[in-house]
Amino acid sequence: MMPTPLNLYSIFDYSQKMWPEKWIITRTHSGTHRYQYRDFGERVQRLSSALKALGVKPGDRVATLAWNNFRHLEAYFAIPLMGAVLHTINLRLPAEHLGYIINHAEDQVLLIDEDLLPLMVPIRDKVPTLQHLIVMGEHPNLSPNPITSTLDYEGLLAKAAPEMDYDPNWPEDAPLGMCYTSATTGNPKGVVYSHRGIALHSLAMGLANTSAISESDTVLPIVPMFHANAWGLPFSSVWFGANIVLPGPAPTPESLIRLMSEEHVSVAAGVPTVWLSVAKVLEHHQTPLYLRMVLCGGSAAPPALIRTFEQNFSIPFAHAYGMTETSPLATFSRLKSTLSGLAENEQLAIRSTQGALVPGLFMRLRRNNEDLPWDGKSMGELWFKGPWVADEYYRDPRTEDSFEDGWLKTGDVATVSPEGYVKLVDRTKDLVKSGGEWISSVDLENAIMAHPDVFEAAVIGVPHPKWDERPLAFVVLKENRQLTKEDIINLLAASFPKWWLPDDVIFLDEIPKTSVGKFLKRALRDQYHQYLAGSPPEHGAS
Repeated sequence: MMPTPLNLYSIFDYSQKMWPEKWIITRTHSGTHRYQYRDFGERVQRLSSALKALGVKPGDRVATLAWNNFRHLEAYFAIPLMGAVLHTINLRLPAEHLGYIINHAEDQVLLIDEDLLPLMVPIRDKVPTLQHLIVMGEHPNLSPNPITSTLDYEGLLAKAAPEMDYDPNWPEDAPLGMCYTSATTGNPKGVVYSHRGIALHSLAMGLANTSAISESDTVLPIVPMFHANAWGLPFSSVWFGANIVLPGPAPTPESLIRLMSEEHVSVAAGVPTVWLSVAKVLEHHQTPLYLRMVLCGGSAAPPALIRTFEQNFSIPFAHAYGMTETSPLATFSRLKSTLSGLAENEQLAIRSTQGALVPGLFMRLRRNNEDLPWDGKSMGELWFKGPWVADEYYRDPRTEDSFEDGWLKTGDVATVSPEGYVKLVDRTKDLVKSGGEWISSVDLENAIMAHPDVFEAAVIGVPHPKWDERPLAFVVLKENRQLTKEDIINLLAASFPKWWLPDDVIFLDEIPKTSVGKFLKRALRDQYHQYLAGSPPEHGAS
């Protein structure tokens, strides 16, 4: 067989030859920007030429701090195609983490959206490796420049050569990009992606057993482009020739619904909190949508959310699971044809799991240094290995804690059914350990959110003098709805043993979330430290 490398050049070259007429559409501050793949290709080459003229060399890290927009997509290709490393930065990081990862990655150039420039002000004197700041916008104001060398993106492209001599044989094991995990404790950890890993991951996104992205699709990545490569959708969509719709700056549920309707989006991807908010708007303002699939990941999707989209809005809902370290696709929930005869509620129970292992990867369920059976009952930590799974953290001693014998230890506790469906039980740090037994906060949250008056729910473990920990529930109600603590407890009592029931229910206006939309349980623990320091009531602990 020919030793043809799997690299980004093969994706870019194919897309330019096969799909020059396809569209890339971006919501902007002033309206909608549209151009075709052929225009995208020329601008990608101009950006590579401009970066080369600035002194960027193969192996150099070039960072982006941007919303999901067409310029960010250009950087996704222009930087790796010239052999440099694309470093996407989470725009919702606190200043201390922002400065840390820029310095840790030794970024030399940063491409930043104009409206995000204020993020750089607190760290302007703390990022010595940055040589150039390139501001992305139509006519950006460069006067409040937080870095000495501040340049206009569009001005650079206008002066740059329209063609770039890319190497089609660029080594497939060379680094393509890097992304830092959103840390809940300590500093973020860097994950480096290879050209080969991204190419194989992109192919996996096109499988019929996963998202089946194809040229007939119009794809809307709501998931941020700084979050695990927007789940690989920018790469797979360009390769397979889908029209791409990008939501632009600070999208709202209303703007997302309008985009999906006006652009006839067929696949949209986001975390559960996004879809909860979208569903809330759709319930009051029915809008014609053309989705063949809502793709949900990032955390467990409540079965009630899946039911809402499919029964109320007639939109198929697909659940997937992965993490920054897995590029991120690891499992995908599609009902096997052999299970199509099951009752509707049984099918929903399966489809609300995190799904089955994606072809190309290997998976184990581990506890106490032993492999556990796939029986749907045994709870253990998920381990993965495969060609798009990281094998270390970038220059970080914590590698030893998360990788063992060529396997990634995810920190996620799950069960795996005999049919191979993964059901996420909890993060190891979020399991409620009560009286020597494990209580799944995810199962409790999903059950609470199944109530029609509940908008969001989160459950954490509370220190207890007798039982070690007890569950505490936080609930956000829908507008103009009323429930009591007893209502929530009675709801759960119908499905769970008494010792699983929360010892208390606290009603909030909003549950704090991480930078990528997951429930921020650390903030709940911090916010309620006085409660946690007390002695919770005994009820439900027997």
